[in-house]
Amino acid sequence: MSLSHSCDCVAGLLSDFAAVGSLWTVALVSVFLSLGPQCCMSTFSFNVTMSSAVVDQAADLVIELSSTPKTKLDEPAFGNVFTDHMLTIEWSASDGWQAPLIKPFGNLSLHPACSSLHYGIQLFEGLKAFRGDDNQLRLFRPMLNMNRMSNSAKRACLPAFDQSELLECIRRLVEIDQDWVPHSESASLYIRPTFLGTERSLGVKKPANALLYVILCRVGSYFNSETKGLSLWADPKYTRAWKGGTGNYKMGGNYGCSLLAQYEAEDHGCQQVLWLYGEDHQITEAGTMNIFLHWITEDGEEELATPPLDGIILPGVTRQSILELTRKWGEFKVTERYLTMSQLCSALKQLRVKEVFGSGTACMICPIGHIVYQGELTSRIAKELIDIQVGRNTHKHTQTHTHTHTHTHTQMFLHLSVTAG
Repeated sequence: MSLSHSCDCVAGLLSDFAAVGSLWTVALVSVFLSLGPQCCMSTFSFNVTMSSAVVDQAADLVIELSSTPKTKLDEPAFGNVFTDHMLTIEWSASDGWQAPLIKPFGNLSLHPACSSLHYGIQLFEGLKAFRGDDNQLRLFRPMLNMNRMSNSAKRACLPAFDQSELLECIRRLVEIDQDWVPHSESASLYIRPTFLGTERSLGVKKPANALLYVILCRVGSYFNSETKGLSLWADPKYTRAWKGGTGNYKMGGNYGCSLLAQYEAEDHGCQQVLWLYGEDHQITEAGTMNIFLHWITEDGEEELATPPLDGIILPGVTRQSILELTRKWGEFKVTERYLTMSQLCSALKQLRVKEVFGSGTACMICPIGHIVYQGELTSRIAKELIDIQVGRNTHKHTQTHTHTHTHTHTQMFLHLSVTAG
């Protein structure tokens, strides 16, 4: 790994983070995909026989099968090709939840005043179905996703739902589109539940109508160059979430507002954003992933550390699984604690960092190989402005020594000093 920044750390203190791909991925993914503990996987038979229209008495599930199956691509781009069917469930304040419907995949019909379009009353989830060596299909810890989705719905003032019944409907959907689940350990079927407020009038209010739907798509690797290690751009001028907000819920707005920073990261030659928080530049998330730091602490203890769930970090299912597995191993200290860029810079300079990686449903485990943080241009600008402000260098802006001018210079300095190089 290399870290580019304005500290005294030298780029290349850790050479290649591809090792994390073989070390952590082999160690953790093999456990996830094995026949392992029931706490990790929910299994079901892959054989199912269905007529063109069937009502499931347990959940009143109505099923309408597609008459024109799609061609299944071996390795489609992430999130581009969807399966033959989808699940939809409508809700209204007057009538409650309607019968769940599995039907051919198709477009939604939304009112132009739909509250999710105007006010962002929307949330989603992400989980996966895997095909094992025994040809059984398995969902990875799906109840954790159902619980997180329920918490997000409460925060968005969307109606409560029965988590077990929703999961049963999803299970049936996956069974119907079972042929889309790849026969591969490196690929899976991605499951995307989405929950929308569909109130048909303007005004910021609790919606009287809602739609919960689920779509599926076959996926492979999320990042094309993950074996080389992901590159991150860290700039504290952008904040993904704040305490008291919605950063710990899977709201669509959390992701839409990250796009500007994402494209700026790409302008700096990086693939994703390393999200920082606060004046001490706390490390929070990497792109859409939770982040882990495997290092030797200042006290000489081997530790796997990740930021705590304090309201600004999404409680990832893969994150929780990693913490549980590694604590069970008992081979090193596993900690949830605050981590700052200053600590990471010092650890890199002292050669104490072993690995840094991200985790999430889409990528599972992704090595991080390069971080750009306060580059050479930032250092030059910061030094020049400080020299002007303290009188080491003369400049036309220093000719008038008023409180107003001093304040203006300070704001300019703060703004420019956090721009990544």
